[in-house]
Amino acid sequence: MTGPVRTRFAPSPTGELHIGGLRTALFGWAFVQANGGQFVLRIEDTDQSRYVEGSVENIYEGLRWLGIEWDEGPDIGGPHGPYVQSERLEKYHAAADELRARGRAYRCFCTAERLAQLRKDQQRDGLAPGYDGRCRGLDPEEAEERARTEPSVLRFRMDRTGTTTFPDLIRGDVTFQNSLQDDFVLLKTDGFPTYHLAMLVDDHDMEITHVIRGEEWLASGPRHLQLYEAMDWQPPRFAHLPVLVDRDGRKLSKRSGDVAALDYRDNGYLPEATLNFLAFLGWSLDDHTTHITPEEFTRVFSLDRVVSNPAFFDVERLDALNGHYIRALDPAAWRDLVADWLDRGLPADIPRPLDADLVTAAAPLLQERVARLDEIAGLSRFLFADLPDYPAELLTERIKGDTELAARTLDAAIDAVGAVSAEAWAPEPVEAALRSLQDTLDLKLRKFVSVLYVAIMGAPRGIPLFDSVALLGRDEALARLRSARARLA
Repeated sequence: MTGPVRTRFAPSPTGELHIGGLRTALFGWAFVQANGGQFVLRIEDTDQSRYVEGSVENIYEGLRWLGIEWDEGPDIGGPHGPYVQSERLEKYHAAADELRARGRAYRCFCTAERLAQLRKDQQRDGLAPGYDGRCRGLDPEEAEERARTEPSVLRFRMDRTGTTTFPDLIRGDVTFQNSLQDDFVLLKTDGFPTYHLAMLVDDHDMEITHVIRGEEWLASGPRHLQLYEAMDWQPPRFAHLPVLVDRDGRKLSKRSGDVAALDYRDNGYLPEATLNFLAFLGWSLDDHTTHITPEEFTRVFSLDRVVSNPAFFDVERLDALNGHYIRALDPAAWRDLVADWLDRGLPADIPRPLDADLVTAAAPLLQERVARLDEIAGLSRFLFADLPDYPAELLTERIKGDTELAARTLDAAIDAVGAVSAEAWAPEPVEAALRSLQDTLDLKLRKFVSVLYVAIMGAPRGIPLFDSVALLGRDEALARLRSARARLA
């Protein structure tokens, strides 16, 4: 196989782009970037019954959010188009005709009812499921005549003797017993191809050199190699990426939480952090690197460093990475993000536009504490609106229900904060006043600080306390402390 490296990402428009699919696209894209090749986007929509409106646009949006661009595809064209399978039916039928002419494909007239019963019988008898070859021996001319009036599918005639060795760039040679393979469908009754035929024709026509796909397709390796052999086409090289699993070792699914790629964007993950996280799901640079930029990843990526073991999708790790990238953001860029996420996250009854100076002042406080952008509104709502009503028990939740300590803390805080004049009101004097409570109460700050957090923010934790009290202003801060004290009366 000569020419530049060419990979493809070929999702089906059956719903939202899966985060696992985004990882597959990322690895394929990084591979061509590292090797000076071309990345092709192809839409595999041959299963028309599962088509979901808007899915193609969702795929585009998810890829571009992560920074993945393609050299050829449905929206930008290219020399190997069209790039949507439903627009390439003539090519698949031509390949099917060639396979029939070579004796490697045959008509099958088995009904859905017969095939369902066959599966039941095989399950009852403890046999592997698969087509039993009932129509395999039909006379080709008679079969073509029947096909004029009877619904049929076209099946591939597998060589069921010996073995097929499938060379995989990640797992090495994988050998399959051909006797365990069945004659699979190439063309369905509606004339649309199955994945196996369409994939083969498209990869050949589009000069794909490397197929990088999920582990679930490894079992189809014998089918695909025999198809290539039957067409006298040279197969591309294959690499099957490790499956993504949750903390219980189960394949990542909707039960595991968010699986749609754009959910991560909408939940406040930065694209740089998400790319960094996905990059290490099955790949590593060395035994110590944990942070990598998109530019470096696409420069150093190689399939040699991809492992076959399942990759743990650790959301806590993603949160930590996202926090790292948030804290590395330029202050101006971060302030703009804060303004955007406050506007979208704060309740509609809070007047707009928000106080720009308050947003600017709150931004650095949030940058210290936020792991996801969707936390911004919740952590800073107290600055822009009155506190919602909260139970008195919240004041003592983290001090083991010690109402007496909570009351002493609030009394001392009211006195200390009240001693700071309006003219002197600033973060430093406020901090000094609140820290003096340690001497007044003869306790470390950590023993009672949760009481102050609840009084000021309505929650036992949040963004830095001293700066927050200063931002509220003297009158509002004192009003909240007094309101909290009244709850304990």
